[in-house]
Amino acid sequence: MDPFVVFALGLVLAAEFVNGWTDAPNSIATVVSTRVLSPTQALFMASVLNILGAMSGTAVAATVGKGIVRAEAVNVTTVAAAMLAIVIWSTLAWVYGLPTSESHALVAGLSGAGLAAAGTGVLIWDGWQKVLIGLVFSTFLGFGGGFLLMVAIYWVFRAWKPGAVRKVFGRVQILSAAFMAFSHGSNDGQKFIGAFTLTLVLGGLLPKFDVPMWVILMCAVTMGIGTAVGGWRIVKTMGLKMTKLDPVHGFAAETAAASAIEVASRLGIPVSTTHTISTSIMGVGSTRRLSAVRWGVGTDIITAWVLTFPVCGLLAFGMAKLLSLVH
Repeated sequence: MDPFVVFALGLVLAAEFVNGWTDAPNSIATVVSTRVLSPTQALFMASVLNILGAMSGTAVAATVGKGIVRAEAVNVTTVAAAMLAIVIWSTLAWVYGLPTSESHALVAGLSGAGLAAAGTGVLIWDGWQKVLIGLVFSTFLGFGGGFLLMVAIYWVFRAWKPGAVRKVFGRVQILSAAFMAFSHGSNDGQKFIGAFTLTLVLGGLLPKFDVPMWVILMCAVTMGIGTAVGGWRIVKTMGLKMTKLDPVHGFAAETAAASAIEVASRLGIPVSTTHTISTSIMGVGSTRRLSAVRWGVGTDIITAWVLTFPVCGLLAFGMAKLLSLVH
């Protein structure tokens, strides 16, 4: 086996590990902040359900591996450059406790490295359409879904005492957190599975793009370990700093976000779970009053989102040019 192929595969796993640091914690942030589950319990649940979610289909993996850049126009160096860009950018964001969109980082990284290798003809418009549709799913369905579901819950339980509502949703929020973790695996968990499989094809280790089960397991477990090692920073930002959450708010945010993500996963649309759960939390918080949301924290998160596309694209472009000199 070409040592550089091994190097590139290692970088994909490194990016998946960092994904566990910065993205997977979004799926458990609310259930930890409402104290329904301890961090240890939530991390264990997230790890298991992320694996199960990643095993539930390969539509998103196929979009990432075959639909963003033309495989015949790129090589292993392209993937390696994209993964290096993702690791650098996401680690920097993690240091500041900012959740980043690995969806955007991966798409931007592959596109930037692909442009360096083969020019504008390397990009596939059909795949990019799905990415742009994903932006709508993650932003508008996240905020709107969280807001409307919270309003509906207020109406249905309007005659209940606050203590009774807290008791009920303290239990059912475990289910919504599990749903959120599963949906994260079904979408985000598949993205790097797609990149890993693409590398195997480009390296001549697979005859065609067909995701092996061992790749799914390896990538899912790697992401789970990353969450366990460094996820607490992101949990604090998402679950504690943005707005005050009770179990009923956590249930609404998780259910709305997970539902939007699951629909996208079945359609093969890569969405940002960071965007989806963040905007859903904002929507839920806004049902009390707009000032209940700490918009300054939200602005920092949005700034990280906006910067992800150009920064990862440019980093990957530069890394591709640099790696092409040595390989």
